[in-house]
Amino acid sequence: MDARSRTCDRGAGTSPWIHRWYVAEMPEPRFAICDLDGTLIDSDAALVNAFVALGVTRSEISFGHVIADECLRLGISLGDYVHAYDTEAAKPFPGVDELIGVLDDWAICSNKHVESGTAELTRLAWRPRAAMFADAFNGPKRLAPLLEALHLDPSRVVFVGDTDHDRTCAHEAGVDFALAAWNPRAVERVGDIALKHPSDLIEVLGL
Repeated sequence: MDARSRTCDRGAGTSPWIHRWYVAEMPEPRFAICDLDGTLIDSDAALVNAFVALGVTRSEISFGHVIADECLRLGISLGDYVHAYDTEAAKPFPGVDELIGVLDDWAICSNKHVESGTAELTRLAWRPRAAMFADAFNGPKRLAPLLEALHLDPSRVVFVGDTDHDRTCAHEAGVDFALAAWNPRAVERVGDIALKHPSDLIEVLGL
């Protein structure tokens, strides 16, 4: 038996130096920041039902806005809307729960009211490192406060969303945009990373 065979028998087939080199050469995984409504959860019906319960006609309702602005536009009280919104109604898109199980470290950036958003994260047992909702922004959501709070390099971040506003958020922050194309309402644009299924994000992040 030669020296190499004896080494393999001892279970030491890879030297510490080779292991350190391999780890050093492995690319660092990218960090995912996700929108919530229309990206991770299918909340269209819950959003619409809350407005309809307050007397708004369905044809007047649109999506992807700061909820306070939308309530102002439709002439209803934000407090009344939050009370009418059913935080038990919205469900994850197929495959999202499995994706969240893979993401050890991620964050949420959403225009949703903080009370509704926090209740849904709690119900779903999703635990992002950070979650910023409408109360964290002076106007529409922005990625910059979240990037700063988490000390993230924009070049290592992917923002996952479903609307033109989400795409703009990503571009303004110097972050790559991944479209949640599993939402039938999402429209792909040039330059998007189009994700047909939530599991596609795993490869994009390098996990």
